[in-house]
Amino acid sequence: MGSQRLNITLDEAQAAKLSRLAARVHVNEGTLARSLLSTAIDDADPDPASVVAVLDGIDGAWERAQIGNRQAEAGETISLDDL
Repeated sequence: MGSQRLNITLDEAQAAKLSRLAARVHVNEGTLARSLLSTAIDDADPDPASVVAVLDGIDGAWERAQIGNRQAEAGETISLDDL
C-alpha cells in the first residue's frame, strides 16, 4: 500500500508542545507527528457518531468547512490533478 502526503497546520501552542516532545525523545518533529497521528487514526472509532463528535470538537471546523463550500461554489478551487 502506498503512502499519502498530508500537510497539517498546528497552532502556536500545539507546535511548541510537539517541538518540546520531539526534543525530549530525540526525534525529528515530523517523525513524532507522523507517529502520533498514526496512533490516533489506529485508535479512532469508525462509528459515524464518534467521527461527528470528533469533528464537533475541532474549534472553527464548521466555519472553515463553510468557507470551503463558498470557495467551491465560486470556483475558487484547484483540481486535485493540478496539485
